[in-house]
Amino acid sequence: MSLGLEKRGYGIKIMKNKIYELLKIGKRIDEREPLQYRKIEISTGVVEKANGSALVSLGKTKILTGIKVEVGTPYPDRPNEGVFTVNAELLPLASKTFEPGPPDERAIELSRIVDRVIRESKAIEVEKLCIVEGQKVYMIFIDCYVLDYDGNYFDASVLSAVAALKTMTLPVYRVVDGRIEAVPGEEMKLPMRTLPVSVTMALIRDKIVVDPLPAEEDVADTVVTIGYDSEGVLSAVQKSSPGLLPVNMFKEMVKIGLDSSAMLRRRLLEGVGDG
Repeated sequence: MSLGLEKRGYGIKIMKNKIYELLKIGKRIDEREPLQYRKIEISTGVVEKANGSALVSLGKTKILTGIKVEVGTPYPDRPNEGVFTVNAELLPLASKTFEPGPPDERAIELSRIVDRVIRESKAIEVEKLCIVEGQKVYMIFIDCYVLDYDGNYFDASVLSAVAALKTMTLPVYRVVDGRIEAVPGEEMKLPMRTLPVSVTMALIRDKIVVDPLPAEEDVADTVVTIGYDSEGVLSAVQKSSPGLLPVNMFKEMVKIGLDSSAMLRRRLLEGVGDG
C-alpha cells in the first residue's frame, strides 16, 4: 500500500470515529439528528423546451430532471405498453470527483436506482401509453443531471424525476387513414398510479443515518436505498456499497424508511401542487 493510501485510510478511520462518537449522543457533523433530512426545495416547469422538468435541492445537492417524449415502436413482448428510460449524468462542475466522459459506474447506478424505484412501483400506467398496439407508443426519456453534489443524489434524483413526471404533458395523437397525427392544441397528463419516493440510509457500525453527507457515505459500512410507493409498500432496494448489512439492521432501515417516505411524499406533493 502506498503512503498516500495509508494516509487516506487513516484519515477515514479518524473521521469514522468522530462521526460515530457524535451519533452515540444523537448528533451529526452538520448538527442534524440521525434521522433528519436536509431542507428540500422542489421547482417544476424549469426547462421550457421539455415536456416536463423539475429542479430539486436537498441541502446543497441539486438535481435537474428533463423529460422528452417521442413516438416509437413498442417492445415485441409488450406490444400494448409505452416505453420509458432513465439516464443520469454526473456533471463535472458538480464535484471534483466527477470527471468528463462516458457515464461511469456511479452514473449507471444512479440511473438504475431511479428507474427501479419508478418501474417496480408501477408508477407509470404504461398500458395507457399505447397509440396503436404493436406499432406506435409513447416513448418517455427521463434525464437526470447532478448539478451540485453534497451527498445523497439518489433521493434527490427520484424526487426530481417523479416531480417532472407528475407535472409533464403529452401531446394527444389520433389515427387518420392509418397514420397517426398530433391533435393541435391538445395535451394530456401522464397517467400515474402512484408517487414513489426513495429513502437512502447509511449504516455506520450500529448506527443508522438518513440522507447521508459525503463524509458519512465515505465512512459508512454500507449505504442502502429503499423505494416506497404511495401506500408505503416497499418496491425497490439497492445496496450501494459492499459492506455487510445485518438482518436486524435492514429491518430497522425498512421501518425508518417508511416513516421518512411519508415526509418526502408530503414535500413532493407540496412541490408539484396540482400538477
